[in-house]
Amino acid sequence: MTPPDRASLRTGHPLSNRILQDFSADTTPVQRGGAPLRFGVNYTPTRGWFHHWLDFDIDQVSRDLDSIAELGADHIRAFALWPVFQPNRSLIRPQALADLAAVVDAAAERGLDVSVDGLQGHLSSFDYVPAWAQTWHQQNLFTSELVIEGQSAYLEAIASTLAGRPNFLGMSIGNEFSQFASPLHPNRSELTVAQADTWISTMLAACAAGAPGLEHHHSEYDMCWFGGEHSFTPALAARRGHSTTIHSWIFNGTSKLYGGMSEQSLRLAEYLIELGRGWSTDPNRPIWLQEIGAPAPHVSAEDAPAFLEGSLKYALDTENLWGVTWWSSHDVDTALADFPSLEYSLGLIGNDRTIKPQGHAFAKVAAEVRTAPAPARRSTALVLEVGDETLAPGRATCEPGGAFFEAWMSLAMDGARPSVILASQAGDASFLAARGITTVLTTREVSAGSAI
Repeated sequence: MTPPDRASLRTGHPLSNRILQDFSADTTPVQRGGAPLRFGVNYTPTRGWFHHWLDFDIDQVSRDLDSIAELGADHIRAFALWPVFQPNRSLIRPQALADLAAVVDAAAERGLDVSVDGLQGHLSSFDYVPAWAQTWHQQNLFTSELVIEGQSAYLEAIASTLAGRPNFLGMSIGNEFSQFASPLHPNRSELTVAQADTWISTMLAACAAGAPGLEHHHSEYDMCWFGGEHSFTPALAARRGHSTTIHSWIFNGTSKLYGGMSEQSLRLAEYLIELGRGWSTDPNRPIWLQEIGAPAPHVSAEDAPAFLEGSLKYALDTENLWGVTWWSSHDVDTALADFPSLEYSLGLIGNDRTIKPQGHAFAKVAAEVRTAPAPARRSTALVLEVGDETLAPGRATCEPGGAFFEAWMSLAMDGARPSVILASQAGDASFLAARGITTVLTTREVSAGSAI
């Protein structure tokens, strides 16, 4: 990736000199195994947000897709709304499936591939659960046989509807659906780690039954990596599905502790990617940075282009990265009520379809990264100790401010380009060789200042 125009970075920002120096140095290239890095956006419709499925208008969608294509994106992540598509357990609406197929076809006309999330589930602070699984019909969303039957049929129906389209990449089960299992959720569906594993495997099998041979995923949010009591564990995130999906949001405490334009915030996606790699048992498993954005007020509108370029510079310096999908394509219409304030301005494109400064920054990076060679392998690894590696009860050490987070960031800011390995892998010479790791460090060594 070539250095960005210096005018696009704020010269008055405390980190501007560091960022400019980093970009001016030789940067690590990003083409993976001959396959160009994928660069896309999470599609947020301008008219009606995801409620647009209720009064679907392909002309409006097509205009949205035109503006996305202007950015140089090569794919979108599209979201169905579960209650709209399956309002009754035995009714998967043919018209909703046809509307989704129309989106995929319109994307193909503009050179855009599409990955589809089925169980929404949860989007932008709102939950969407059909009536047949709640209130008087209250069911556990992960363990009820009736719900599992309905979910499986629904995901298979979407996948089979789209399976013949060459620009259909595959499915994600749903957007951060595991948040329904969080101890913090007001209407929690409790389950064990073993039950979470069974549910993920069942849902992925339904996707594969509908669209064999395509790339099917499940997506997780921070609680998976940081919450010791959460049933959806890092091991499940990094070992189930086609690739490990990463959702990087600095409002997880990073910006509060360190600042929105701090090195810690700029490196959060890189850190989460390496954390996900550390939990994988496959040295070559693909990783998809499925969500990353510049949320206000954690990042100001003025700083958003620099945040995009700075955070992606670090994220792109990682191995086995399939691609980046920025959140989001378009701003949410301010006429819609009750969203958290940050949700309205996350788009690369305004709600009027005008490309914003951070959209221009995205287009610039997109044009530069696809033909660059692969980054150098990371030969230094920090050992992660969390107790039982199936349950990961000690994973809070990985959250912003935690001992492992602090140690990894310290190494990164000293130029070590650290990766992550589990304690069980630290003595496995063949695994370390497969990863290209020659230096293994502990958090105690880093904290003592004896690491480098």
